[in-house]
Amino acid sequence: MPQNEYMEMHRKRYGRRLDHEERIRKKEAREAHRNSEMSKKLQGIRAKLFHKQRFKEKVAMKKTIAAHEEKDSRARVAPDSTAAMPHYLLDREGVSRAKVLSNTVKQKRKEKAGKWSVPIPKVKPIADDEMFNIIKTGKKQNKAWKRMITKVTFVGEGFTRKPPKYERFIRPMALRHKKAHVTHPELQATFCLDIIGVKKNPSSTMYTQLGVITKGTVIEVNVSDLGLVTPAGKVVWGKYAQVTNNPEMDNCINAVLLV
Repeated sequence: MPQNEYMEMHRKRYGRRLDHEERIRKKEAREAHRNSEMSKKLQGIRAKLFHKQRFKEKVAMKKTIAAHEEKDSRARVAPDSTAAMPHYLLDREGVSRAKVLSNTVKQKRKEKAGKWSVPIPKVKPIADDEMFNIIKTGKKQNKAWKRMITKVTFVGEGFTRKPPKYERFIRPMALRHKKAHVTHPELQATFCLDIIGVKKNPSSTMYTQLGVITKGTVIEVNVSDLGLVTPAGKVVWGKYAQVTNNPEMDNCINAVLLV
């Protein structure tokens, strides 16, 4: 392996930082401030090149926004006088229909933005002292950097633990859950469904990455057995649900499907 790929090798072995996604999000949020500061300071040819690039970006962004905001509008089109037309179409007016975003695309944009009408909008935050137990290791019990999670967690199918020497967060087997009791609000029926993943834990992004499930957490469940279909006729495989109980106390996960 080439010597310059040590960063990729380290990433494959140990993964990324737990707050990697949050740092990337903050970096992108700060980008607007950096561009504004540069546009004030740059002079000469560098300023011209910079403003030209910014102008192209703004034009592309406005085009994207306009494409998303197109409504189902009908515009009358005058018939082509040069082309031959049958007599039964002479009295009709041509209609051009603007492009419309499908319901599935709108739903995906809504989910990506993280906007759902959830049953429990406000949740009591959980402190780190309540979430983690300090585990002391070493010959003289002087290393206290390990943490044991005291809440219910979810790990994927292909999950393998790190060696105990390198394990930072311990997720006990007794508190790992793979199924949830999900209630469909319109059908008024409850189903035992498989959990696909943890979408968002409102207490912290770190809890989301660790797969911690507490009250108010939005999880993704496998609804293929329910036979739900999209307007296009495709079978829905995964949908989001919000946890409505305290799983660590009840020893089960109760959730309401977000429809």
